[in-house]
Amino acid sequence: MFGLGRRRGKPKIEIIINAESLETRVAVVEDARLEEYHVEHPTEERIVGSIYKGIVQNLEDGLQAAFVDIGLRKNAFIHYWDMIPDDAASLLDAEEGRRRRPRRRRRVSKEEIAKRFPSGSEIVVQVTKGPIGTKGPRVTANISVPGRYLVMVPWSRMRGISRKIEEDKERRRIKKILSRIPIPHEVGIIARTAGSGARKTSFVRDIRALAATWEQIREGMEQKKGPCCLYEEPCLVERIVRDFLTEEVKHIVIDAEDQYEHVRKIAATVSRRAASRIEHYQRDAPIFEHYQVDSELAKALGRKVTLPSGGYVIFDETEALIAVDVNTGKHKSSGAQDDVILEVNTEAVKEVARQLRLRNVGGLVVIDLIDMRLKKHQNNVYRIFRDALRRDRARTNVLPISKLGLVEMTRQRVVESVHSSMFVNCPYCAGRGVVKSHLTMSIELQRRLAEIMRRRSDKKRQLQLRVTLHPTVLKRLKKEDEKILIDLESRYNTRLSFRAEPRLHIEEFLINDAETDETLFASHER
Repeated sequence: MFGLGRRRGKPKIEIIINAESLETRVAVVEDARLEEYHVEHPTEERIVGSIYKGIVQNLEDGLQAAFVDIGLRKNAFIHYWDMIPDDAASLLDAEEGRRRRPRRRRRVSKEEIAKRFPSGSEIVVQVTKGPIGTKGPRVTANISVPGRYLVMVPWSRMRGISRKIEEDKERRRIKKILSRIPIPHEVGIIARTAGSGARKTSFVRDIRALAATWEQIREGMEQKKGPCCLYEEPCLVERIVRDFLTEEVKHIVIDAEDQYEHVRKIAATVSRRAASRIEHYQRDAPIFEHYQVDSELAKALGRKVTLPSGGYVIFDETEALIAVDVNTGKHKSSGAQDDVILEVNTEAVKEVARQLRLRNVGGLVVIDLIDMRLKKHQNNVYRIFRDALRRDRARTNVLPISKLGLVEMTRQRVVESVHSSMFVNCPYCAGRGVVKSHLTMSIELQRRLAEIMRRRSDKKRQLQLRVTLHPTVLKRLKKEDEKILIDLESRYNTRLSFRAEPRLHIEEFLINDAETDETLFASHER
């Protein structure tokens, strides 16, 4: 099903939804190519985008930030400059409904904030970044609620239009509509990209729904005591219909009957035609298996991702940095070396842009490209990479290719990556990804034996030691290190016996006195 062919005309988009009791998975397929992958666990609270009434716990002047209890396990983090709502359209990412940081941050004193938000006071905030690793969520007082065609911005008078709507005629049409529809006086609105071509009635219906949502939030602000949740972002399936159901979407296929009916009702609020594009999958084979999504995910989310030309990229994810290495691999070409390198690097940056979306990774990303001698080739690859990143819903910032051939960039990290949500550190290697070699373990064992023998050996009485270790390490001792062990026995008047124990970790071994069964050493290196 999936291919890497060239796109012609408008893309054909399919959305595949696998809804289960413990996990909901969504694959966005564009022109038979997996472009986006989203996962949500229904049993977990939806945090990012949700609005809370929190309690200010403490102010940290050194960090220019406060910690707020919003009812979660860890307190939320908020910068001083995010604690007072801004009435400025430039602070809003209209397409995502998320706030941008001001270009110039005014340093706010602890005293100034303490007057308005003393410890124990209440504050209404929205989560912009979920808990990641050991860090709690990040929040802001700049609240926004996205609808189908509009983004609602409370405590504002702005009337904005998404920058992705570029046609002047369409922008004038939408601006005229926004000036005529009834909008609550304390609420600002911004037209989303989906609003391009939408009728006035669609905008009116959307603003009514958003106004009702805002009324519920206001009631909660007045009646509920913090910490509490005032507004929770819709589930993944509803967000997908809200944000992705455009004219380019050929159909949405979903396997759960109850979710299918729910999605049809949501789509019907958009249009009858939209509802007709919702399909119920009823085959015996799992939906992701039938559409070959599982096999594509296995290839796409691996550490090594191959490129059409035979080259490949390696992805290594750490807590704060993503390292990407580009290699020519099995590239076969009779062309000039510079052209070969340009081709591989071009394919690589396109794939990296796709992988960032698929893996949902963020933070600092460093890409080690193959060195390019020609400046025009470097500029070309950089331009292609920036163009490929434009479709990313997360904010990105890319620097030009450095003299070392590195591309440094940042990508907005809102929730944990797909890798982090699916995997935990291996209990065997403790997350290192490697274990000590048989040679290393043999050396460590010999050192420990020599130490014990020196301390406990007696020329009149032979010392008897029993060593328990992993079978693969014992095999190494018998085949390659037997003479060294015999020499140790002779030098210290000691008799060694060995016992294999498969249940032991490969980096563990035990040394016991064979006569008294006293444990002389037990390694627990993980």
